[in-house]
Amino acid sequence: MFASRFYNIVIPVISVILGLIAGAIIMLLFGYNPISGYAALWNGAFGDLYFTGETIVKVTPYILSGVAVAFAFRTGLFNIGVEGQVFVGWLAAVWVGVALDLPMILHLPLAILAAAVAGGLWGFVPGFLKAKFRVHEVIVSIMMNYIALYTCNAIIRSVITDNEDKTENVAESASLASEWLTQLTFSRLHYGFLIALIGAFLMWFILEKTTKGYELRSVGFNQNASKYAGMNVDRNIVLSFVISGAFAGVAGAMQGLGTFQFMSVNSGFTNIGFDGIAVALLGGNTALGSVLGAFLFGTLKVGALNMPSAGVPKELVDIVVALIIFFVASSYIIRWFLQRSKKEGK
Repeated sequence: MFASRFYNIVIPVISVILGLIAGAIIMLLFGYNPISGYAALWNGAFGDLYFTGETIVKVTPYILSGVAVAFAFRTGLFNIGVEGQVFVGWLAAVWVGVALDLPMILHLPLAILAAAVAGGLWGFVPGFLKAKFRVHEVIVSIMMNYIALYTCNAIIRSVITDNEDKTENVAESASLASEWLTQLTFSRLHYGFLIALIGAFLMWFILEKTTKGYELRSVGFNQNASKYAGMNVDRNIVLSFVISGAFAGVAGAMQGLGTFQFMSVNSGFTNIGFDGIAVALLGGNTALGSVLGAFLFGTLKVGALNMPSAGVPKELVDIVVALIIFFVASSYIIRWFLQRSKKEGK
């Protein structure tokens, strides 16, 4: 158990270091200064309070999308439909935030709950088809992403607004915006970051401290053994997808109620859900790991915008991210190398 946890911590760290080193080599090969490039990246993410605030804003939905993917992974499922669940959660939260007039103590929780319910219902579809008809969840959830994108666009244009490209701003009673945080950092920093941390805690608590969480993990390890032990495998598959979708829906709410305060028509994906896959993998499919992985990705994404100031194209960050994911995916090789080094050291 200790060895397994040790490798789960060490391998992602080594993957990040190898990714950064490989990125530096690529910069050198193309004639760029890696030290200046990475210094500009760091300054662009944490150089002052504004950049720090914007980095945390970027991290917030990544935590929840990473948790959504990790939760499904821990129960033996691959929820690649997090992107679509983010969309429907975003729309549901904004819709409630615009349409209702309630005191904040009711309005804000109701908007977040609506996002969770919408994401959960969107996750129910691939979960149900997987449980009842053994339809592969990857295929269904990918298709659900496109359905969510175009359905949300149609609802914004034809239902919520009169052929407009964006909704009205949500009411102050449904907003996660913080005046004092904005004045402190001059950024869009909002209270959603606390909700994201609560979401990560809930994932850990559900999977590690509840009977139902044990059942969900058991079904993920071995469906036949779980069924023999009297567990309802089909119900747990559906429940896992619903919970995963709920986390993703709340990630959408962070965008609609916090960062932007509205939802606009999108021509393509936000990539919050797809980046959540990388966050979950880097974090070893754990709650704490997803938080740390989200911080890394948020730092890279925001800091990359400042790299051109050092003469380095910001697209190189995407190469670094891809290399980190590559090394995480090659964890078997890293694990083998560490184990061999340990044996030779004895």
